[in-house]
Amino acid sequence: MTRLQKRQLLTGLLFVSPWVAGFLAFSLYPFLASAYFSACDYSVLSPAVWVGPDNYLTLARDTIFWQAVWNTLFFAAVSIPLGLLMSLTLAILLNFNVPGIGIFRTIFFLPSLMPLVCLAVLWLWMLNGDVGLINAALQPILKTLNSLFSLSLTPPNWLQEPAFAKWGLIFTGLWGVGHAMVIFLAGLQDIPRHLYESAEIDGAGFWQKTWAITLPMLSPVIYFNGIMSLIGSFQVFAVPYVMTDGGDGPERSLLFLATYLYQNAFDYWNMGYACAIGLFIFILILLLTLLATKVSSRHVHYEGN
Repeated sequence: MTRLQKRQLLTGLLFVSPWVAGFLAFSLYPFLASAYFSACDYSVLSPAVWVGPDNYLTLARDTIFWQAVWNTLFFAAVSIPLGLLMSLTLAILLNFNVPGIGIFRTIFFLPSLMPLVCLAVLWLWMLNGDVGLINAALQPILKTLNSLFSLSLTPPNWLQEPAFAKWGLIFTGLWGVGHAMVIFLAGLQDIPRHLYESAEIDGAGFWQKTWAITLPMLSPVIYFNGIMSLIGSFQVFAVPYVMTDGGDGPERSLLFLATYLYQNAFDYWNMGYACAIGLFIFILILLLTLLATKVSSRHVHYEGN
C-alpha cells in the first residue's frame, strides 16, 4: 500500500471506530456474556456458578416455557400474514394518484408512531368488555344476526377469555402496519410504469396486473417485511405486559417468550435461566429466518437477476 492508501485506510477506520466500539460493547459482549451465563446458576446478587447444560435440561421439562413457545408461534403464524396482507393492501390503495392522497398516507401512517405503552392502554380500553369500543360496535351486528337466525351471540370478553385473548393482541398489532405500508409503497413506486402499460395493451385487468407484475416485482420487499415481522413477533413484550399488568393473561394465554424471559430475569432473579431462554429465542429466530430464506429463494425476484 502507498502512503496515501494507508492514510485513507486509517481515516476510514477512524470514522467507523465509534460504531465498532458500540457494537463490541453493546452487542457482541452482551451476547457472549449471556451465552456464558446461560450455562450458569446466576442470580446477579451472587457470583455465577457453572452448571453446564442444566438450564437447557430444565427448559425441556418446563411446561410453562413450552406454553410460552406455543403462544409465540401462534401469534407469529397469524399476525405475520395478516399484517403483510393489510399493509400491502393499504399500500396498493394509497398508490393511486388521486387528489389528497398525501393526507390519506399520513393518516394511515400516524398510528404506527404511537408508543407501545400508549398503544396498549388505548387498546386495553377498546377491548374492555361491554364498555370497550370494539364490543360497542359489535353489539348491533350481533343483535341483528341473533334476530335473523335465532342465535344467542354475545360480544366476547377479549382479554379475560383464553380463546379470544391472543386474537385481541393480534388486532392490536395490526394498528402499527404503517411502517410496512410505507416500505411497500416505496417498492410499488419503483416498479417501471411501462410494464403496466404493456399489460394494459394486452388487455390485462387489475387483478391480472397485480398477480403477474406487482407481486413478482415486489417480492424482495415482501421478503424484507416478512423477515422483519418474524423477528418482531418473537420479541413482543410491551403490549401484552401492559395489558395484563405484568401478568400472563387468562390461563397464561398471553405469556410470550420475551415475557417469560423478563419474569425469570427480574421477578425471580434467575438470570442464568433467563439467558438460556434468550439464547433459545435467538436460535429459533435464526433457524426460521434461514428456513424463510431457503423457501423464498425461488420466489423472490431481484432486478439484477
